[in-house]
Amino acid sequence: MMLRTLCRRSAAILQQTQQSAPRLWVTPAQQRWASTLPMNTVVLFVPQQEAWVVERMGRFHRILEPGLNFLIPVLDKIRYVQSLKEIVIDVPEQSAVSLDNVTLQIDGVLYLRILNPFKASYGVEDPEYAVTQLAQTTMRSELGKLTLDKVFRERESLNSNIVHSINQASDEWGIRCLRYEIKDIHVPPRVKESMQMQVEAERKKRATVLESEGTREAAINVAEGRKQAQILASEGEKAEQINKAAGEAQAVVAKAEAKAKAIRMLSDALTEQNGNAAASLSVAEQYVSAFSNLAKQTNTILLPSNTGDITGMVTQAMTIYSTLAKTTPATSVEAAQVKKEELPDFLVSPEEQRTQ
Repeated sequence: MMLRTLCRRSAAILQQTQQSAPRLWVTPAQQRWASTLPMNTVVLFVPQQEAWVVERMGRFHRILEPGLNFLIPVLDKIRYVQSLKEIVIDVPEQSAVSLDNVTLQIDGVLYLRILNPFKASYGVEDPEYAVTQLAQTTMRSELGKLTLDKVFRERESLNSNIVHSINQASDEWGIRCLRYEIKDIHVPPRVKESMQMQVEAERKKRATVLESEGTREAAINVAEGRKQAQILASEGEKAEQINKAAGEAQAVVAKAEAKAKAIRMLSDALTEQNGNAAASLSVAEQYVSAFSNLAKQTNTILLPSNTGDITGMVTQAMTIYSTLAKTTPATSVEAAQVKKEELPDFLVSPEEQRTQ
C-alpha cells in the first residue's frame, strides 16, 4: 500500500516537473521539439538516440546511456538532455553582397548532428543559435568571394565551402555539420531584368551562330556534291570512251577476220570448176550496179557517147562477161589491166585515163 502511494506521488511530481521544466534549445525561430529535463526518480529509462547529462553535486558526473539507469537521489541531477538524431535548422533569410556588388537575399537549410554530448552541453550556451549564426556569417563571407554569375553556377561548391567552414568552428562544440543547402536566392528586380536580357541576347547569339554554321555546312555539302558529280561524270565518260574504243577495235578485228575468211573462201571457190565463170558473173553484176548508182552519189556524171542505146550497153556488158569467162589471166595485174582496157570510157576515172 505504501509502495503504491509512493509511485502515485512520484508520477504526480514528475508530471508537474515536466510541465514546469524549460525546454532545451527552443527558440522562436526554430520551435524544435526537445525532451524536457526529467526528475531524478532513482530508476530512470533513457529513450533511444538520447543522451542525458548527469551532474553530481553541481559537477559533471556521467552520461546516461539508453535503457535502464540508476541515480542517487538529491546528489545526482539531470542537467542536459541531448538528442543524437540528425537536426534540421532553417537558416533565416539574410542579405549578402557578391563580388560584383550585387545585393542578394539568400536563405538555406542546415543539417547537423551532435557527436559529443559533453561538448554540446558545456562548450556553448545555445548550440543551435551558435550554429545558425555561424552559418549566416559563413554564407555572407563565401558569397563575397563570388560574382553573381558564379553564385548560380557554383552552388554546390558554395554549399561545400560553407559546410567546411562551419565544421572547423563547431568541432569544439561537439557538433558535426552534415550538409548545407541553399533554398532560394533573390536578386533585385532590375538585376533580374538585366539577367533576362543577357539570357535572351545569349540565346539569339547562339541561334545566329548555329544558323551561320548550318549555312556553311550546306554550302560545303553542295560543293562537295558537285565535285563528286563531276568526278563521277568524268569517270563515266572515260569508261564510255574506253568501252567504245575497245568495241571499235574488236569490230575492226572481226571485220578483218571476216574479210580474210571471205578471201580464203573466194580463193577456194575460184580454184573449183566453173570458178572463173562465177567471177565473171560477179564482175558484170558490179558493173551494172555501179552504173546505176552514178547519179545517186555525186553531182558529176560521166556519160558514154551512146547513153540512149541500152541494147548496146547490155550487149557490151555480156561481151565483157563472155571474154572474162573464156580468158584465164596469167597474173592478177595483167587481169586487172585487161579489165580496165575492156571497160567503156564512162567507167574509167580521169586519173586512170591520164595514167594510161
